[in-house]
Amino acid sequence: MVFSLALRALRDRAVAEELAQDVFLQLYGQMDRIESAQHATWWLRRTTSHRAIDEIRKRRFRPIAGLENVPEPAERGTQPDFFLDDRLRKLVGALPEKARMVVVLRYQEDLDPMDIAEMLEMPVATVKSHLHRSLAFLRGKLEKGFRVLEGLA
Repeated sequence: MVFSLALRALRDRAVAEELAQDVFLQLYGQMDRIESAQHATWWLRRTTSHRAIDEIRKRRFRPIAGLENVPEPAERGTQPDFFLDDRLRKLVGALPEKARMVVVLRYQEDLDPMDIAEMLEMPVATVKSHLHRSLAFLRGKLEKGFRVLEGLA
């Protein structure tokens, strides 16, 4: 869960692996404060989300040359992963860092807006606003792409 969340937010396997490792080291230091498995899951999601947002902000000021256009090797599981679609993944990646994290937490981690608001320390209305604007942006970009494809046919 931690690696998957970091990978979807950061879109860089190496950075996501490093972030996940750091989060687990941080968890080890906090073990005496963890009350239950449910609390640990909540803590891991919250910490990973905040660390990923910080990393996205850092990367904006420090451009990284990478192999973005090379598809990453992945095994297809039994459940479809809607973020594997390259186009949708790039569109989600184009969202601002907080909006991207809200979308990932909502649709990958299946959290409701109230939990996301608590996790990211923002009002529920702000979470809903990020979701509404992000979905409108994604829908518009996808529809535009489909209209272009229809015009070519």
